[in-house]
Amino acid sequence: MFAQREDVRNLAIIAHVDHGKTTLVDAMLWQSGIFRDNESVAERVMDSIDLERERGITIMAKNTAITYLGTRINIVDTPGHADFGGEVERMLKIVDGVMLLVDASEGPLPQTRFVLSKALAAKLTPIVVINKIDRSDARPAEVLDEIYDLFIDLDASESQLEFPVYYCNARDGHCRTEPDGEDTNLAPLFDAIVQTVPPPSYDPGQPLQFLITTLDYDDYVGRLAIGRVFNGHMHKGQEVALCPIEGAVTPVKISNLYGYQGLKRIDVSEAAPGDIVAVTGLDAVTIGETLSDLDNPQPLPPIRVDEPTISMVFCVNDSPLSGRDGQHVTASKLRERLEKEALYNVSMRFERTDSPDVFHVSGRGELQMAILIETMRREGYEVAVGKPQVLTRRIDGIMHEPIEQLFIDCPEDYVGTITQKLGPRKGRLSRMTNHGSGHVRLEFVIPSRGLLGFRNEFLSDTRGTGIMNHLFAGYEPWQGDIAHRPSGALTSDRAGKSTAYAIEHLQPRGVLFVPPGEEVYEGMIVGEHTRSNDLDVNITREKKLTNMRSSTADELVRLTPPRQLSLEQAMEFIRDDELVEVTPKVFRLRKKILQASRRKSSSGAKQG
Repeated sequence: MFAQREDVRNLAIIAHVDHGKTTLVDAMLWQSGIFRDNESVAERVMDSIDLERERGITIMAKNTAITYLGTRINIVDTPGHADFGGEVERMLKIVDGVMLLVDASEGPLPQTRFVLSKALAAKLTPIVVINKIDRSDARPAEVLDEIYDLFIDLDASESQLEFPVYYCNARDGHCRTEPDGEDTNLAPLFDAIVQTVPPPSYDPGQPLQFLITTLDYDDYVGRLAIGRVFNGHMHKGQEVALCPIEGAVTPVKISNLYGYQGLKRIDVSEAAPGDIVAVTGLDAVTIGETLSDLDNPQPLPPIRVDEPTISMVFCVNDSPLSGRDGQHVTASKLRERLEKEALYNVSMRFERTDSPDVFHVSGRGELQMAILIETMRREGYEVAVGKPQVLTRRIDGIMHEPIEQLFIDCPEDYVGTITQKLGPRKGRLSRMTNHGSGHVRLEFVIPSRGLLGFRNEFLSDTRGTGIMNHLFAGYEPWQGDIAHRPSGALTSDRAGKSTAYAIEHLQPRGVLFVPPGEEVYEGMIVGEHTRSNDLDVNITREKKLTNMRSSTADELVRLTPPRQLSLEQAMEFIRDDELVEVTPKVFRLRKKILQASRRKSSSGAKQG
């Protein structure tokens, strides 16, 4: 016999990147009275990580709570990108309903499909919000039809198809019940949450069951385990059983118990079924484990997430310039940081290798890897990373590789170019939709490795007007060889500082990555060769000075500006024998073997 808690609602907000999800949460927090009128609060308050603010995306799932007419509404802000699927999976475990936020002009986009499919499969109750209704190109009727088509395509149940629809301008905090209705505050949306999202249900006869979905750290109280109470009650100072995913049950004591109110954690003495809380006092704990009754432990099913598809080598930075920028440069520091990431991030895997300085890290995509590397760089770490590699598996004795569904939205003028580029990458066109507006949506089935390095080409080919997204679609037999970078590298053959004179004479050989006056070392990649082979060059060469003066005097040296690579571009550019050197201040490209003589002998040995 199940009971319900009518004073609590647990809701996740899901949307595509840049559809206004975090902005809507801002407006809900303000209109619930969480903040004082004169309180200074940053925009997009839920995007608390600097990288989230800079990129305009949500990376880490976060939760907050507001109170509306006596009902506490726990809100979880989830990432919209498939690379952060581990965050999505575990946060959907602790909610009973989802709010799907869709742009009134763009409609449901591929990443919307990814998170929504997870929510519908979990039998969650949906509410639909069509945002940015004030856009001049808003098309709410067509977008609503597309949403219905998406729900049907994802096998939504009859009850899930009966979702309420609201039309919002999240930036101004306005809501309508009809596309052309009057603007009001968000009260109708709050009412819909209370009326539509099921209250948490629980079994009064079951012992305590608390599922840990997130780990955090506080300088004052130490490690925090965050999750939801599904059954039973939990209070400060209580002794409970920690039920690990593998291993024996161990007794632990809850030191502190925290609830949420707005963006703040508040001390609470007790947590009841349906509450989302944080506990301290658990040193050895991982995501997916259960806290239960000490006398009658009943663990909940562990969290299952999509398997990693991409692997990268992380190794100690051993270049001649190592240690100049970073605080953390040793193998032990690097290992501790990667172990910590694997502990907090259930969609990542960490493995040691035979070498104490080299580690393997696996994840869901290049973006997830790039975010980890960028975060570590800002924390003061120096690291060298290798080319992303796909993770294969043997099925019935045959090698299989991960396959992605690739969704492309672009002007119809570029369809031929894109199709031509994806052919050699083993991409198969499965669907093409022309909306008659000059834009076309293309859907491809393509190996994950076929996407490595494609994003930059795609943006160049579409002159920045195209949008591409991809979702994991399973495994298929190995698709054959895929050509990577066709060009070779220009590699410095000595240490020193680059000169304008040398760069001027190297420009016909390729595109340079370094400006004059940059410190270089032997084995550092300083440019992209126009031909397919690597070329060792002297980029430190200086002009010989003589007593003779030219009749025309020295002409002004005209240099093409160096090509500046972002972290993702650097990761996509490198080959198997190359690394990206990452420090808190710079990215450098380099050969794994720095000495030219050793590279040649190593290459000869491989060919032999």
